[in-house]
Amino acid sequence: MNGSGWFASLGQDIRYGLRVLRLNFGFTVVAVLSLTLGIGANTAIFQLINAVRLNSIPVADPERLATVRIADRHWSSGRFEGRYSQLTYPLWEQIRDHQQAFSSMFVWEAQRFNLSMGGEARYAEGMWASGKVFETLGVPALIGRTFTEADDQRGCGNPPAVLSYSFWQREYGGKPDVLGKTIHLEGHAFDIVGVTPAYFYGIDIGHALDVAVPVCAETLMRGEDALTDSRVGWWLASAGRLKAGWTLEQANAQIASISQGALEATVPPGYAPDSVKKYMEYKFGAFSAATGFSNLRRRYQDPLLILLAIAGFVLLIACANIANLMLARASAREREITVRLSLGATRLRLIRQLFSESVLVALMGAAGGTLLAQWLSRFLLASIGAEGNELFLDLSLDWRILGFTGGVGVLTAMFFGLLPALRATQISPAAVLKASGRGMTGGRERFSLRRALVVSQVAFSLVLVFGAVLFARSLGKLLATDAGFRQTGILEVDVDFTKLGIQPAQRQAYKIGLIERLRALPGVEGAANTSIVPLSGNGWNEGIVLAGQTEHAAEIPQFSRVSPGYFSTMGVPLLTGRDFGAGDTPTSPKVAIVNESFVKKILKGEDPIGRRFQIDEYIGRPRPMYEIVGLVKDTKYFDLRDEFAPIVYVTTMQDDQPDQGTQILVRSSLPLGSLTASAKSAVAAASPTIVIEFHSLQTQIRDSLIRDRLMATLSGFFGALAALLAMIGLYGVISYSVARRTSEIGVRMALGAQRVNIVGMILGEVSWMLALGLVIGTGLALALGKSAGALLFGVKPHDALTLSVSAAGLAAVGILASYVPARRASLLDPMSALRDE
Repeated sequence: MNGSGWFASLGQDIRYGLRVLRLNFGFTVVAVLSLTLGIGANTAIFQLINAVRLNSIPVADPERLATVRIADRHWSSGRFEGRYSQLTYPLWEQIRDHQQAFSSMFVWEAQRFNLSMGGEARYAEGMWASGKVFETLGVPALIGRTFTEADDQRGCGNPPAVLSYSFWQREYGGKPDVLGKTIHLEGHAFDIVGVTPAYFYGIDIGHALDVAVPVCAETLMRGEDALTDSRVGWWLASAGRLKAGWTLEQANAQIASISQGALEATVPPGYAPDSVKKYMEYKFGAFSAATGFSNLRRRYQDPLLILLAIAGFVLLIACANIANLMLARASAREREITVRLSLGATRLRLIRQLFSESVLVALMGAAGGTLLAQWLSRFLLASIGAEGNELFLDLSLDWRILGFTGGVGVLTAMFFGLLPALRATQISPAAVLKASGRGMTGGRERFSLRRALVVSQVAFSLVLVFGAVLFARSLGKLLATDAGFRQTGILEVDVDFTKLGIQPAQRQAYKIGLIERLRALPGVEGAANTSIVPLSGNGWNEGIVLAGQTEHAAEIPQFSRVSPGYFSTMGVPLLTGRDFGAGDTPTSPKVAIVNESFVKKILKGEDPIGRRFQIDEYIGRPRPMYEIVGLVKDTKYFDLRDEFAPIVYVTTMQDDQPDQGTQILVRSSLPLGSLTASAKSAVAAASPTIVIEFHSLQTQIRDSLIRDRLMATLSGFFGALAALLAMIGLYGVISYSVARRTSEIGVRMALGAQRVNIVGMILGEVSWMLALGLVIGTGLALALGKSAGALLFGVKPHDALTLSVSAAGLAAVGILASYVPARRASLLDPMSALRDE
């Protein structure tokens, strides 16, 4: 009976709460919208964190998966390809043959495969994987079959391909006759043998798998550039399924025990003694692979956590605003509550009824926030994807997201609902009735609570405004950074002429011919090719030994191989010496051009012209000797954030192992669309089988700043929203204060107080609330700012100017919000105010 009565009263509370909220429609809309924004922002960011960091990959028993890699790579040398260059193939063979912890293992690497047979490239997200990949993952075929060990044998002549469900639907319309058909990847034919289930999107978080091919196909597809047999070719990652009874700790110990033998068996023959020593210091470890592999974690985990904290502050400010509204409503309902208490209602019963209204508001806000988060999370995901390389994450709702949203809803209800309910029922019926309508709950104690809420809003708002200004200034400094080269009007043309089968001796001449074709186009001001496009994220470094010395230079410079005309095309000034020319041939003495940082850090300021050095250009080959013939201005290499580093430029004209592709940079003032069309026609005229791809250098640089733009934009939005909420809260409290003090203001004016005195009195009250909030907020901002230090550029997390500007701006907004009710109070008619009293 008690249970039935409790449920009946709960239903009554819910119906009563819904009726009260409907009758107070304005309050309900404001409260629900505030919570929807706050909860939606928090849920959206948590949804991304969940997808990037917490979600297990869609395979059988993912918690039993682990990856084997070098535990602490403190040094590296060789050729690195792909997103997860953790192992060489010879190292994989050693691990595979000597490990005891895994029932099955595989290696893999993510790779974008070109589907086009010629002309402009069209890519599919692919992977090379060894034969046991699907067996280890526990992923069956939806139709057909998956790989077996027999499919992954060295020299595989007719390798199979397995398609993902989404790719099958998109490219083949989901037709079952896809089995046995041929798909062309990088110009090579693969027989389609199976399709994976719809739930399997791969193990590379951020990229949805389209097609998988065996590792043995790497030699077929890369040809002379294949890495399978190379001891210095780092291009693979591994994963395995733990045997029954084995723990990750046991696996880690067993894998570590085979490190020495595996390394000894795979020492690259061309390594110098110091390189061999560093190589032998490696140690393998086993690490959980339940959540797959992801470069997004490294790049976006910290920013997302900071954004989650920022969104949490916004939600706290919104809750403080709603709590103030609830307190004001409780004040208006004093007599109702008093009558209920006088008629025998218990305080607990009234608290439960009042709190039920808060719970209803929180539930509506949580429901709205969940819906908003579905759009917002997808918008954020689209915002961090680069042009032509859209990201994929599983953003479907799961128990973590629903639990997070529900937990946030409960906490917000308790934050803004429970305290006002306790305050509203903590009154004496006799005192209220004696007050004859003036009320008690609007007194000093309750108003002090409302002031405390406003102070907290100001403090939290300062943290967010400070963060917003920090990230905005950081982005501004990045955009103003001098990269040392021209960024606008440069088109990157990636050309692959592998299908032409040109012999190595003729490749350089063919590349020069392509450059000349592009240089001859109307409107083109310059063209040159390069092995490393600046700020692309790719790199090449080599240890060097200066002539006359026996030890490597302390600084390891970056390298780039460029053709004559590169510096004029990129707008990089030649400071002294000469540019590369036609006289620099494979048979002539090798020459190099260095930058200013090379002179400062390696030559210690000495004149570079004529100085010579050797480089470990290719491991296992004799060190070539280069003579410096020119000096150019410093340019950025990997990232705009980096300091200028030593760079050595060597010329493509002296490349004795030219590959079958090139990256040509074309400078023109023509619109990008017309330049692209002209370049495509020019290359197609040379051969329609050439694969071509276009990138705007300016767009690539912009994409490299996506994380900084995201932080500046979102923190700016949240900072503005926080300032607005704080302004509304301050306005509400001052308006409430004026209304409660009407008689006092009337008496003051009747006794001779001027309008300026009334305005000053009210703004003085505002000033101390603002001052207290800004002091608390300053401490919070400085304490929390350290966590964002790694994401800033050119700005310190404790920057005094930024903090001063943020505090001054927020104070100005607060004074402005308070001036309106203060001025309204100064215009009161004293006689009317006293008559109302």
